[in-house]
Amino acid sequence: MNITITNRQGKHLAVYVEGLEHAPTIVFSNSLGTDHKMWQSQVEQLKAKFKVVTYDTRGHGESAVIANSTLQNLGEDVIDILDALKIEKAHFCGISMGGQTALYLGVFHPSRFQSITVANSAAKIWTVEGWNARAEVVEKNGLADLVVSTHTRWFSEKFDYQHDALAQQTIQSLANTPAQGYANACRALANADLREQISSISIPTLIIAGSADPVTTVADGEFMQQKIQGSDLFVIDASHLSNIEQPAEFTQALQRFIEAIS
Repeated sequence: MNITITNRQGKHLAVYVEGLEHAPTIVFSNSLGTDHKMWQSQVEQLKAKFKVVTYDTRGHGESAVIANSTLQNLGEDVIDILDALKIEKAHFCGISMGGQTALYLGVFHPSRFQSITVANSAAKIWTVEGWNARAEVVEKNGLADLVVSTHTRWFSEKFDYQHDALAQQTIQSLANTPAQGYANACRALANADLREQISSISIPTLIIAGSADPVTTVADGEFMQQKIQGSDLFVIDASHLSNIEQPAEFTQALQRFIEAIS
C-alpha cells in the first residue's frame, strides 16, 4: 500500500506499507541519497511475520523537499507517520542518516518504540565543515560527481555491486535524488550531534556496523554500545550499506533481535 501523509509542517511524505495488518510493526528509514526501495530485501523477508513500513525521507524519493531541515525534523516526520497510520508503538531500523534518526527517536520519543536498530551510523557523522561544503557543491553542481564515486563508500571491494540489481537500483536512486533535498539533508547531518544524549536511551537497542565501512566505522559502533546501556553490537562483513551487501545476515540479525524482545 502506497500512501501520502502530511507532516506537521504541512509537507507530504511518501509512505509504503506491506505485510500483516495486526502484527508488530517495523519502520525502516533510508540513508542519505537513497529511498525506501533500498530496504527491498528486508521487506520481502519480513512481511510474512510483520507489518513493514518504509518511507522516503524528506527531500528523497517521492517525499517533499523541505527547507531548513534538522535532525529533529527527521525524527518528528517518523512520529507523524506513526500517528497517520494509527500505530502506537513500533520497532525502528535506520541506516546511516536513518540510524541517526533512530538515535534521536530513542532519546526524545522512547515511548513510541519497542526498539531501535542503528545500522552503519554514528552519534556524530563526519564534520560540520565537511557536510556544509558538500551541500554547497551539490547545490551548485548537482549529484553527478557523487554518483560516479558512490560505490567506493557504499560497498566493499569484494562486493560485485555491478551485478547486483538492488545495488544498481540504489545507486540510481542517488542520481534521482533532488539536489536540494540532498543538500538540505547534508545540513541536517552537519548539525546533528547526539554524543552526549545517547546515554539516556533505555529502550532495547541493536547497533549494526560494517567491518569495511569507511564512513561510520566499527569504532563508532563501539562508542554507541558503550554509551547505551544494554545495547548489542553486531558487526557484518560489509561496507556502508550492509543491508544490501549482506542482506540475509542483516535481516537475520534484525529479526533475532526483535523476536527476542517480542
